[in-house]
Amino acid sequence: MVTAPARRATVRAVDVATRIAEHRDQLSPAERRVADVVLGDPQLVAFGTVAAVADRAGTSGASVVRLANRIGLEGFSELQSGVQAELAHRLGRATERIRQPGPADVVGRAMATELDNVQRTFERVDRSAFDDAVALLAGEGAGRLFLCVADASSGAMLQCGAELGMLRDGVTVLTGGDVAIGRSSSDARRGDVALVLDLPRYDRTVLETTRRLGRAGVSPVVLTDRALSPLTEHAAVVFLVEGAGVGPFDSYVGALALLNALVAGVAGRLRASATERLDRVEAAWRATDALTDG
Repeated sequence: MVTAPARRATVRAVDVATRIAEHRDQLSPAERRVADVVLGDPQLVAFGTVAAVADRAGTSGASVVRLANRIGLEGFSELQSGVQAELAHRLGRATERIRQPGPADVVGRAMATELDNVQRTFERVDRSAFDDAVALLAGEGAGRLFLCVADASSGAMLQCGAELGMLRDGVTVLTGGDVAIGRSSSDARRGDVALVLDLPRYDRTVLETTRRLGRAGVSPVVLTDRALSPLTEHAAVVFLVEGAGVGPFDSYVGALALLNALVAGVAGRLRASATERLDRVEAAWRATDALTDG
């Protein structure tokens, strides 16, 4: 007889996505819609309810349970445990991940993983929320823009900050320790906007800065891993990004792709004024011979 702990171990060994792929041809249309939710929004399954998953799939709770049974699991609780185990594997500490055997074909696995990160990130983007975020980041309310930078996301966010700073005034990148960040953001007020990116394990300074800015009336645009992330407490707009990594570290490729889209949206919204700003920047570069086209 297979005990409950043994069954849970089996779910971890054979992940839910593999089970769905193996039984895809046997699923009813309603079960396929549930399967698409499981694959496309694993955070909802891992931390939500049967009713929430059924609502997202446009079907009944019974279809959610049938999908679990169809792929060899004992109901929603075991499906949820399997998804949680997969997420835990993705988000585990680097010191734990590096001890696990790596893929034989690193290049192939990296390509598949990063393409999946980008696709899953963009599939979750609500177009109305995207437009709202672009309007906030464009500074149409004449507010300033603060970028909250975590150590892990600093590369993507610093590049984003440099590009937004060439498109509009009032962009401040909050870096350094608590003293420097407190000084740079001490006069933040209602009407200002913050752009925040962080994944587990969350940077405490970024988390506390985001909370403080939110309490001051600043509107945070947050990129994070799940709807229940502590970064979403005061968020005006939330985007969920996929950060699965091939090696021991999280990937920020999906987040970077979304940041690129947001910058493109801001550029389009501020085309007239941004064109003048970029012309001045280009003239300065040419005057100092800062760049070469050769």
